[in-house]
Amino acid sequence: MKSIHTLKTAVNGLKSHKSRSALTILGIVIGIMSIIMVMAIGKGAEELILGQIRGMGSRTISVEPGRMPQGLSDFAEVYTESLKDREVAAISNSSNVRGNNEIAPFVYLNETVSYRNEKMRTMIEGASQLWMDIMDVQPDEGAMFTDTDVKQMARVAVIGSNVKDELFGDSDAIGQKVKIKNISVKVVGVIPPTGVKMMMDVDDVIIMPYTTVQKVLMGISHYHAILVEAETEEMVPDIVADIKATIREMHGITYPDKDDFHVGTMEEAMDIIGSVTSVLSLLLVSIAAISLLVGGIGIMNIMLVSVTERTREIGLRKALGATRSNIITQFLLEAIILTMIGGVIGIAVGAGLSWVIGYAIIEFGGFISWTFIFPLSAVFMGIGVAGSVGLVFGLYPAIQAAKKSPIEALRYE
Repeated sequence: MKSIHTLKTAVNGLKSHKSRSALTILGIVIGIMSIIMVMAIGKGAEELILGQIRGMGSRTISVEPGRMPQGLSDFAEVYTESLKDREVAAISNSSNVRGNNEIAPFVYLNETVSYRNEKMRTMIEGASQLWMDIMDVQPDEGAMFTDTDVKQMARVAVIGSNVKDELFGDSDAIGQKVKIKNISVKVVGVIPPTGVKMMMDVDDVIIMPYTTVQKVLMGISHYHAILVEAETEEMVPDIVADIKATIREMHGITYPDKDDFHVGTMEEAMDIIGSVTSVLSLLLVSIAAISLLVGGIGIMNIMLVSVTERTREIGLRKALGATRSNIITQFLLEAIILTMIGGVIGIAVGAGLSWVIGYAIIEFGGFISWTFIFPLSAVFMGIGVAGSVGLVFGLYPAIQAAKKSPIEALRYE
């Protein structure tokens, strides 16, 4: 039996039960569609997060209190008070750390801010000009507070666009005073609508001198982080090593696993994020693959029913000279055709829905910079998985069909 004739026979067999074939294909479509959507949306989310981290610049180094968590039991050690003014001074000293261009301590708190009868709860960032440069944001109304304001613990603030709209509406905010913890703070600048940067909604924050937030608002002596900017990207590894050596010497730490701080770079952060998103995507793809398993079982069931219904046809073909391999090939082709059609439709629908979801995120997600990514690996995986499902779950019914005796098959009623 020629291959083209076997293919035509398989197609005709599927056409004879269009409704049943369509429902079988639907199960494969749902499974492949789920896998494609998980991979496409997962890649888009990964690129969004990595893009936010890249925005901080390859020369930015972050020193944070507590050792890097290695497990659930370590998270309690993150909230320590190991970074204070003396650590900042030590890191700033060029004899200890060479190549650092600028250093900025960082603190934050979530607090209610009010203006007259208007109130809102928002994030207050205690930072400096370096933080603004890293975030790549500047006020378009008024101006940024100065280094002198930082030294003098000035009660001034730069506010995000949403904070301005919520508290002041259409009124001018520059020069007005808001209250935070019953402390009057003068608004000196307003940041234009910016959206999310570094996983932070800039429109909903208030930026103040870190000294003011630390000493006046919070009454603490430690910092939540110290940002260090290297002079060049090539100097980052050396600066990281110097920072670790300096703080370990100050804290009397002889073994790295006893660190009460951790130093991170943007490259390390991207590696971690990439690993996490890859694991999550693999997990979600595995869950989506369950629907493919169900679809494959459905194909096996349909093909077994088809074999039973077409017993006389099988007997007739064998009587006319069809070999066992011809029969196996015919029924395998039917199963593979079903799954491949489902795979192609699933890829198309999955890509379309992924694009729609990405568009909705851009349209309704404020200023989130979402990029639609459709990895070619998803196409190859979709086609490969679909074909494999057809081959695996179609093999048993095909073998059962080939085992039938021509004489007994012709007698079948």
